[in-house]
Amino acid sequence: MTAARVRRALMPVIALLILAAFWELYKAVVPDDGVSLSGSQILPRSDDASMPHLSQVLSEFTEDEVTGGDTVLVAVANAMWYSLRMAFAGFVAGVVVGFLLALAMQRVRIVERALLPYVVLSQTVPLIALAPLVYGWGANVSILGQDWKPWMSVSIISAYLAFFPVAIGALRGLSSPTPVQQELLRSYAAPWWRTTLVLRLPSCVPYLIPSLRLAAAAAVVGGVVAEISTGRQGGIGRLIISYAQQATGDPAKVYAPIIGAALMGLVAVAAISLLDLALRRYQPVTVSEAAVREPRIPAGTATAKVLS
Repeated sequence: MTAARVRRALMPVIALLILAAFWELYKAVVPDDGVSLSGSQILPRSDDASMPHLSQVLSEFTEDEVTGGDTVLVAVANAMWYSLRMAFAGFVAGVVVGFLLALAMQRVRIVERALLPYVVLSQTVPLIALAPLVYGWGANVSILGQDWKPWMSVSIISAYLAFFPVAIGALRGLSSPTPVQQELLRSYAAPWWRTTLVLRLPSCVPYLIPSLRLAAAAAVVGGVVAEISTGRQGGIGRLIISYAQQATGDPAKVYAPIIGAALMGLVAVAAISLLDLALRRYQPVTVSEAAVREPRIPAGTATAKVLS
């Protein structure tokens, strides 16, 4: 591993340590009641009920659950696993829908002009209002004789947030090849699907990876918000609500599932980073590379090579 990769791997850890140091510094410097100016609160409260010490938050993970014999750590881990599975299902569905939309919009410009405004407009709908509607609709839906499962509604909300960055990023990537690169493929009489496979998809990778990171994080957020809005039991969202109801007597406990939700997002983004490493060898085709490789192709076989 090179020094640059080590630095990139350490940066999130360093950022987390800086955030923890700032948290404790804020508690040490700011009064418990915060700072007010002319009757307006300009700095939030720093008392233990609002901002417990990090040591208190971490110690909560070893405490016993009120409703069972498991520790808070086990309860949070189980809730994370439950929510991650629903978020993953929504992420996969969102990626498929987003990429298919991008392919359609890139292929037919009138489809892009017709759909793109509505794709953007879809993200202006308040999620907290949409989630109960989707949950209610799902209760009346049956697919091939199978009843709609409640977890599917949560996954639909995750997919709803995940498809947007994929659709926009993939559209940008699929449209990124230059006219010279496209003309090179047309000179070989390459069909549309072959041009997409050997030129547009490799060109799409640098745009798609950041979009997948955003989609993964959005899928987790959508799943957590959907659980909170619909009352779905078993996930990290409902655990946050459950612990928040105990915040009066144990204010540090509510931060345990919040940390779990943040870890879910980190796990999702880290998985996309592994995918990025696997796809790095796929680089966009450049004119210079094509010019260098072209003399190596035997005469009369260029068209056959592209179309094979």
